[in-house]
Amino acid sequence: MAVLVWRCRCGRGLEQSFNKNRGASASAPSLGKRSKYSGQSVKAMPMRLLTVGKKRSRGTQLLVEEYKEKLGYYCDFEDTLIRSNPKLTSDVKVQVEAEDTAMMQQLKSDDFVVVLDENGKDVISEQIADLIGDAGNTGSSRLTFCIGGPYGLGVQVRQRADATIRLSSLVLNHQVALIVLMEQLYR
Repeated sequence: MAVLVWRCRCGRGLEQSFNKNRGASASAPSLGKRSKYSGQSVKAMPMRLLTVGKKRSRGTQLLVEEYKEKLGYYCDFEDTLIRSNPKLTSDVKVQVEAEDTAMMQQLKSDDFVVVLDENGKDVISEQIADLIGDAGNTGSSRLTFCIGGPYGLGVQVRQRADATIRLSSLVLNHQVALIVLMEQLYR
């Protein structure tokens, strides 16, 4: 019986090995792309996460706190939750505009803004690492990631974005997207 094992080796991309009947393993050539910053020191840039939504579930909040603690060893990290539907309206357009305004008030002019959107560019972990490294070279004071509410992000935030990415081709619940993003930032 063959077991396929994937492992990541710092800065060397993905490596595939096969274990057959508890025997020796053979390595295949590197399958993943390397970050252009592999092996280099990159300036630690403060990061901020802006999310629109209701109060997070206890499990989600515990995971967010755990990743905030881990990220805190490398950079300042701030997590801001913006209340969804601040005008308590049933009109989706008004709701998105109100959330958009609230999010824009949280952004500074010198923030490097990354928007998570279902129509954004598909990225892999190494590309997120490159994005973080590139943001540090722009002269921006802070890297800000934005996750919209249940109906997405408004026009102002989309236009303000320096980069627009998506974490998956799958539709992800906002809390799942938040956890996936936190994992990738830590990675």
